[in-house]
Amino acid sequence: MLNKSLLKRYDLTPTTLFFLIMLAVFFAIFLGYPLAYVFSQAFYVNGKLSVNFFKLMFTSPLERQSIINSVVLGFVVTLATTLLSLPLSYFLVRYNFRGRSLLQGLILVPMVMPPFVGAIGMKQLFARFGSVNLILMKLNLITPQNAINWFGSGFWGVILLEVLHLYPIMYLNIAAALANIDPNLEEAAQNMGAGRFRLFRTVTMPLMLPGYFAGAIIVFIWAFTDLGTPLIFEYRKVIPIRIFDKVADINTNPMGFALVVLVILMTMVFFYLSKRFMGAKRYEMMSRGHVDIKERQVGRLATIGIYVFILGIIGIAVLPHISVALLSVADRWSATILPSEFTTVQYGKIFSHKLTLPSIKNSMIYSSLSTVVDLILGILIAYILSRKRIPWKNVLDATAMLPLALPGLVLAFGYIGCFSGTFLNPRENPMFLLVVIYAIRRLPYMVRAAYAGFQQTSIALEEASQNLGASPMKTMRKITFPLIIANLVAGGILSFAFAMLEVSSGLILAMKEQFYPITKAIYALFNRIEDGAYIASAMGMLGMALLIISLVLAGRFLGKRMGELFRA
Repeated sequence: MLNKSLLKRYDLTPTTLFFLIMLAVFFAIFLGYPLAYVFSQAFYVNGKLSVNFFKLMFTSPLERQSIINSVVLGFVVTLATTLLSLPLSYFLVRYNFRGRSLLQGLILVPMVMPPFVGAIGMKQLFARFGSVNLILMKLNLITPQNAINWFGSGFWGVILLEVLHLYPIMYLNIAAALANIDPNLEEAAQNMGAGRFRLFRTVTMPLMLPGYFAGAIIVFIWAFTDLGTPLIFEYRKVIPIRIFDKVADINTNPMGFALVVLVILMTMVFFYLSKRFMGAKRYEMMSRGHVDIKERQVGRLATIGIYVFILGIIGIAVLPHISVALLSVADRWSATILPSEFTTVQYGKIFSHKLTLPSIKNSMIYSSLSTVVDLILGILIAYILSRKRIPWKNVLDATAMLPLALPGLVLAFGYIGCFSGTFLNPRENPMFLLVVIYAIRRLPYMVRAAYAGFQQTSIALEEASQNLGASPMKTMRKITFPLIIANLVAGGILSFAFAMLEVSSGLILAMKEQFYPITKAIYALFNRIEDGAYIASAMGMLGMALLIISLVLAGRFLGKRMGELFRA
């Protein structure tokens, strides 16, 4: 029997308890257990507590270099996106000029293509005898003998692709932070004689730090744990690829588990440092509610300068998209600036190739099923969080949001380790685990979408329905669902689209061709010499089209509230 005071204080009805237990079991099996298994395998060797593999990690030249490279890559990408996004945000938030809304939309274009797909096209453009070097040869700036090796070992290629893909995330966070700064504080500093640089250094930048660090953490972790882009550029001395290579001997070599634990710990440390740093300072402003942004009107010459700067960045950012688009319609592209022959045959091969069509079907099945799971779990979690009084509500919310901060390769590697040898063995058939990991990775989008819908729906309507005799289920079906359907559709669309283009989970879990999702098929095709890159590019274009359509549809349903989906 439940304690009566506990029942009175909280809404712990038998139905609510049942759902809470089901959620706890689901998260324990598919989130807690894999993580606990990874830690146990990393620290316990032959039944004894040991840190030998962590010592080896820092004494082995290969592992140590991989750690250094990954950290440096994360910091360089974060710094580069910062330097790129600060002026973009300032121009588009603080200046008013014709066409500003169009530029604000174009800046987000790089997000519609996974960077590892864009890497395929960029390797074509910047190869030793690729388009860029050939143009320079035509201009007699270089000779075939001293053709430029643009990306060297692959490090700068990875940097470029990740910066071009991630700067919109940094821009969105910085722009939101700038828009929320009270202009009266800046005016007060100007009245006291502060110049523009000093004003930015002492007032504007400190006030926008919370928003900046929110974006910086996302960018750093993404770059630090990205698997696909280094694979395409063959930049193999990074932690994600070292983990990827350890899948083959996961049962005999605990080093892979140790590396995964390192990724988890470093992710937690960076989040902690960010929270600690931000928590040590105060950023309150006197204004309340809506802040009127002080916008400066600019003349024609200044407008032209802003256009040149922003369109120049956008032009570079869409180079991966252009190169992949050209590859997808090329019959042959070798030692020429542009493809020598154009054709649409690559798109036809998508639906006839033995690898592509099954992968599309697989991704459709995995993503559809995972979206159904997200709908069920997301609605349930959002309803409990918004409508019920339960103990440790923050724990449920944090658990549902955890996948936003947990790299996909961590969970995928954990699944390989803890479910191998069971009836869920991913080496035999990874379908169930792929559906589960896709669902867990995209669950935060659905929870936030449904939660926003419940918050915007008055509980008085539900109470009135139940007072008139309707059961809670009938009230939900007749009253609540029709009012939040737009949020559910938007969350479902995004969950489906991002699951279709999930990279790390598919690359690690899908080991047999018959179970390949689209992203694993693209990677496999890229490694085939003849027409693999062309077909892979055509598949990448289809994926990009899917994501564009999904984002447009989700935006029409949610409008300006769409940003709520990505807040932890």
